[in-house]
This record gives sequence, structure tokens and C-alpha cells, in this order.
Amino acid sequence: MNRNRTLMLKAGLNGLYMTGAHLWLAPATRGRGTVFTLHHVRPDSGDPFSPNRVLEITPEFLDRTIKRLRGAGIDLVSLDEAYRRITSDKPERRFAAFTLDDGYRDNLEYAAPVFQANDCPYAIFVVTSLPDGQLEMWWRGLEAVISNRDAIAVDMGERRYLECADVDQKYATYETVYWWLRSLDEESKLNAVRELCDRYGVDMSQLARDVRMTWPQVGTAAADPLCTIGAHTVTHAALARIDEKRMISEMRDGALIIEAALGSRPAYFAYPYGDGCSAGKREYAAAEALGFKMAFTTRPGVIRRSDCNRLMSLPRVSLNGDYQSLHYVDLFISGVPFALMNGLSRQAA
Repeated sequence: MNRNRTLMLKAGLNGLYMTGAHLWLAPATRGRGTVFTLHHVRPDSGDPFSPNRVLEITPEFLDRTIKRLRGAGIDLVSLDEAYRRITSDKPERRFAAFTLDDGYRDNLEYAAPVFQANDCPYAIFVVTSLPDGQLEMWWRGLEAVISNRDAIAVDMGERRYLECADVDQKYATYETVYWWLRSLDEESKLNAVRELCDRYGVDMSQLARDVRMTWPQVGTAAADPLCTIGAHTVTHAALARIDEKRMISEMRDGALIIEAALGSRPAYFAYPYGDGCSAGKREYAAAEALGFKMAFTTRPGVIRRSDCNRLMSLPRVSLNGDYQSLHYVDLFISGVPFALMNGLSRQAA
């Protein structure tokens, strides 16, 4: 979400790619496979102010990525097969799995045809309030508030007036308010965005209805033999920021609602947001107690041999709108950027 940080990261990745270091380091860092995180797959809107573009890739880039992975000799697998390989003691070919979080209609309209054309398995983690049309997409609500205004007033402990007349100001205001909101507990965050949306005439429920898969559409996706439906809570709450009783309810009930709608209970789970501030040891223990076979974070990294001991906190690699170039895909599957981030010694585990 921070444009300056993204520019710095891309510059570092571009420099790494130009050195070719990922090619000779990859045998030590690439691990067993990669699980990709996606959200929206749809044509680029071309909107100059699009702070959530990070959550989108185009169908064309998805298609190129699938072909690139296959060209690199990587097996594209379902979560069931990923589970088998992660827990196997035998040497296996490298694999990749695609997961899409939340359950957006474009997953069915744009992503599924690409996966089907390439005979590529995929999984959709459904947050159940989205097909219900009730998900409070606060990040989209904030974007909508800022999009068509020259200034906004935000109560951040005290009332602040933030300029958003041009694109740069809009991004600066979005990032300021976004990260302030992320620092709050769940109810305070939602109350703050509700107040903003009410003040500026933004209907958050309509934002959800505009992009959701309905339950019949979720059923259509589930009927695709290539598709696995996973659980993603009821309300997309940052689980580590709510009390234990509600945390367990979010995880349990999300799976039960999907089971009631589709006839089978999801075996896999993805933590909303998925970073260290949103899911930790308490949530990992709950996922195991609830019987999930694997649960996924957004902690960046490839799947390593030792991850068979961390099935409730598996890493994923974000395939997102800021990195829609195949040389980034090459870097990601090499594991080198994550080795540099986390320490080569840990990657060798």
C-alpha cells in the first residue's frame, strides 16, 4: 500500500535480477514449491488513483505466469496434492499452487477461464459475508471516499483535514488513513470507516454487492473439478485483534456456512490479511483444533521441507498488481528474495 516502499522493493528486485544471482542461488533457496496469493483477476481499469491495484492482476498476466511456471518445469497442483507433497518424505518435483482470497465474481468471470484453458488447479478462499452481500470492504470504502473529493475530514483522535485534490495527494491521504486504521482493533476500525462512508455518501454494502460471487456462483465455481473452495472466516476480521471466543467463531462458522451451502466442509483455511499482526500462535492452534489440513498466512516465502511441521502457518507469495512482470515471477520462485529477507540459514532448514 506504500508506494515509496514498493518502488524501493522493485528497484532492489530489478537489481537482483540483473545480477543473475537468483539463477545460481536458487538450488539452495527455492524450496519444494510456491503457493501464490491472488485476489482480483480482471482487466486493468486504467484509473490513475487505484490504491488497491496491489490486489489485482490481469487475466493476461495470469495466463503468462501459468505458462512461465510450466516452462520452468514446475508442476501446477491442487491443494490436496500440495498437502501430499509438503507432508511427503520423498523427493518430489517442484510445485506451485494458486489461491485466490475472498471470493470475488471476477474469479469466476476472468480467472476460472484462464485456469481451465491451461488445465491448472486453483483454490478460492471464501469469506462468507461476501456472497451474502454484507462484507464491509473498508479498504474499498476508504478508496471511494477519497476518489472524488478534494479534501476529507477524519477523526484520528482529533479531527484532521487531509488534502486529496490531485493523484499524489489522494495516495498520500489513503496511506495515512489506511495505516492508522490498520493500527486499530477491529470494531474501532470499522466504526471509523462507517463514519467516513456515512459522512461522504459511500454505501459499503453496495461495494460488496458490486464485486461478490453470489452463493449460486460459488456453487458454480465449486463444481469445477479444478477448483477447491477454502474457508476465510465470516467477516474478514483480523483474527489476532479480536477476543478468542469470536476468533474461534469466525473460523468455525465460516467453514460451517460453506459446508451448508456446498455440502462439504472446507479442508483448508486462509487467515484474513495473514500478516504477523493479524494471525499468530493462538490462531494457528485454533486452525489445528478445528481440523483444517493446512492454513495459509501471507508471510512471504516458498514452501520448504521444514514446513511440514508448520502446516497451520504456511507462507504464500503475493502475485499482485505491483509486480506484473515475468522476471518478478522468476525471482519469486527462486526463493532468493525471501532468503535475503529471512536469512539464508533459516531457508536451508
